[in-house]
Amino acid sequence: MLEVHNLMVFYENALALNDFSMNVTKGRMVAVIGSNSAGKTTLMNALSGLIIDTQIKEQRKGGERITLYGTVKFEGRDITLMHPSDRVRLGMVLCRERHPIFPESDLLENLKIAGYLRTSSEVTERIGYVLGLFPTLQRLKVRKAGFLSGGEQQMLAMGMALMVKPTLLLLDEPLLGLSPMMQNMLIHAIKKISAETGLTIVITEQFARPILPMIDRGYIIENGMLTMEGAGSELMENPEVKGAYFGV
Repeated sequence: MLEVHNLMVFYENALALNDFSMNVTKGRMVAVIGSNSAGKTTLMNALSGLIIDTQIKEQRKGGERITLYGTVKFEGRDITLMHPSDRVRLGMVLCRERHPIFPESDLLENLKIAGYLRTSSEVTERIGYVLGLFPTLQRLKVRKAGFLSGGEQQMLAMGMALMVKPTLLLLDEPLLGLSPMMQNMLIHAIKKISAETGLTIVITEQFARPILPMIDRGYIIENGMLTMEGAGSELMENPEVKGAYFGV
């Protein structure tokens, strides 16, 4: 479904992503694991097309020069230079770290806004699905999104991504900054989404311990470079991964 070949990203003369390649099969859950500043968010921005928008904005104002090499293919189609809105229409949706919400609108309104590509009946169906997936949000439907906790906002952000009814869901560090209880709730939700819908999911995270047991394949990234890949179970048993990410 998703093919990434020799992807390289430069910010001015700084190399943020170095010759990164990855293949994601339809219906699988894949993770890219790495420490802070390893290049995970740059990768997600390249996959989702946000880096193209940033590149255009920087060119207009004469700011930072962003250079992109390599190819990204989605269902056999080259989307390397495609704008993010067009990728969303194809079914690729990104839920970002600290995903932007509409703080002055209530939770339900946020979900409706996110479903702008769907019919009214589909929006109603998707809202029911999201609230069933995150029961905590059920009692918060009319609360302004800006007054939600960090964990509740992360649930809302993931729900907004699901409103589009994507075929490929990109999750950029969904567990970052959350309490262990909230992390467990989100992990449970991600597992449920995968099991019930067969949705293809790509996750980036620095918290390898809760992620590796549930993925089909993982990629370890350091300083923008792919250093290791394998099945989640294989990576869990790898001494180098244990030492770097489990503290053992």
